[in-house]
Amino acid sequence: MISRPSRHCTVELQALPSRIGQVRRIISAQLRYWHLDPLIDQAALGVTELLTNVHRHAQPDKICTVDVELLLERLMVSVSDHDPRLPTVNHAQPFDTGGRGLALIAAVSESWGVRPRGDTGKSIWFTLPAPPSALAPPLRAVYGATTDGPFRGTQFIALTGEHGHAAARSAVVG
Repeated sequence: MISRPSRHCTVELQALPSRIGQVRRIISAQLRYWHLDPLIDQAALGVTELLTNVHRHAQPDKICTVDVELLLERLMVSVSDHDPRLPTVNHAQPFDTGGRGLALIAAVSESWGVRPRGDTGKSIWFTLPAPPSALAPPLRAVYGATTDGPFRGTQFIALTGEHGHAAARSAVVG
């Protein structure tokens, strides 16, 4: 399930290896839709590591929820599961083949942490700084904004946008 198009996306799934790739594609598509393309690799890596941890360690089941939300100037990604046990950061040796997931998240993210939910589980989250271009609201056409209208004796002032185009018109009674 994906929430309605906004700055919040929720995916509920069973953390199986075949599902992890699907979630990566969903998250990548959502970030493209929000014009957050520079964050795709980091977010996909973080989600992969967290879902892999759910698959390997979570008890009693592998059911989890991935939330992606743009809050102020940060993209927050969290994975919640039903296992109340908190994760630990391992100090992997150079030739170890695992145990680096949380260290990778710490390396690619701005911040990360764990929110315990008592006996019902936990949420592990990380944040990424959003690029400034993604924070500006999208320009939307306004019905009738390009016409002078039927107003007699009214002066219109064109406000120019970033690229010199008329971004809006305002009626000034005079």
